[in-house]
Amino acid sequence: MLAQRLIALAALGLLAAIVGLALASGRGDSEQGERLPDRVGPWRYTRAAPLGRELEGATMGIADPVLPCGAKLYVGYADRDVLTQVIATGPVARGARFGITPALAEELGIEHAVTIRWSYAR
Repeated sequence: MLAQRLIALAALGLLAAIVGLALASGRGDSEQGERLPDRVGPWRYTRAAPLGRELEGATMGIADPVLPCGAKLYVGYADRDVLTQVIATGPVARGARFGITPALAEELGIEHAVTIRWSYAR
């Protein structure tokens, strides 16, 4: 019975991760003509730094010590804005509010700690 529950929880976690990655990527929706969620409120500005390589691959998202996992955000740097979400909580690099995954850093053209703009998404 315990093994079945653990398997069910693992399957649910895997499904949640897949759905989260699909939402975080922000790709595909606009290419198929679907509308992205509206940005809520003004742009806010804060420091962000790439996270370590523990989140390799295509995972795109933000780590933040305050916002809950799953919170949808628009993040922008230079001339790029990306719809993403909080995928982890906890401390990030000193002097930075957000930690960004390597894939998101690459998408935005960020190599080190920088000031980004961000806003909530509906």
